[in-house]
Amino acid sequence: MTTTPAPITLDDVRDAAARLKGVAHRTPVLNSRTLDEAVGAEVLLKCENFQRVGAFKFRGAYNAASRLTPEQLARGIAAYSSGNHAQAVALAARELGTSAVIVMPEDAPRSKRAAAEGYGAEIVTYDRYDGDRVAIAEALAAERGLTLIPPYEHPHVMAGQGTAALELLEEAGELGALLAPVGGGGLIAGSATAAKALYDGIRIVGVEPEAGDDTKRSLEAGRRVSVPVPRTIADGQALHTPGELTFSVNRRLVDAIALVSDDEIRAAMRFAFERLKIVVEPSGATPLAALLSGRIEDLPRRVGVIVSGGNVDAERFARLCGGAAA
Repeated sequence: MTTTPAPITLDDVRDAAARLKGVAHRTPVLNSRTLDEAVGAEVLLKCENFQRVGAFKFRGAYNAASRLTPEQLARGIAAYSSGNHAQAVALAARELGTSAVIVMPEDAPRSKRAAAEGYGAEIVTYDRYDGDRVAIAEALAAERGLTLIPPYEHPHVMAGQGTAALELLEEAGELGALLAPVGGGGLIAGSATAAKALYDGIRIVGVEPEAGDDTKRSLEAGRRVSVPVPRTIADGQALHTPGELTFSVNRRLVDAIALVSDDEIRAAMRFAFERLKIVVEPSGATPLAALLSGRIEDLPRRVGVIVSGGNVDAERFARLCGGAAA
């Protein structure tokens, strides 16, 4: 009987951390008595909204891009993303002296597209409800000789994302549970790899929007399940199926998936702004929403939360926190 080796290990995450040292920010870990009292536990927030490009995605993008050969860097990088990975690859490319071409949905937040363009990326758009972004990006990369760095289906990307949890645990020590948002699954796969290797008893809980519960359904089915492309304010989690590589990790290491509504996400964004004094984008607010709405079962005494990003423009933030549709 043979066992398929894990795509990444704690050593891979530690190696990524060494590569990111001095390049990525070591983001702060915040806590709040008001939050602790509201949820009935000590909550430690790993604030990746203070990361370069405003989200955890820079960790994985730079870890992967920095390993390319001089020949690959000379030709350039391609990626597909709804926003944060786009910015991350664009900045990583600029840091490494190369170019980036990003496939983005037409309805991606304007601020995220503008930021990617500001880092020097070329943007190619598609209809997320009709087009296949992977096929578009793969064809573009083949045509131009670019190296494709996917947003989550890559061991170096996953290992890079896991450095957020590694830093949190280095600072906070042992936690009863770790919460993270789930889109394609790279952040929670890397985080779970690091966390479970350091503390075997830690509970890993992913959080998805109710409209995009593909990972929850997939874990329950024991195989990858697809759902219609979700319509949710959590644009970073508007995916229809988990990644193949990430799911191979998450089906072993993720203990539960909690679901939250768009209204609960809005309430969490307001709470973060009014009580914690931080700006969090919808996808980044989903774990906080799960805590505040009582969606986490068997809540332990100490909980870590990865606040994955804060990329939301002022106009959309005001609409969302005011309760209007966006």
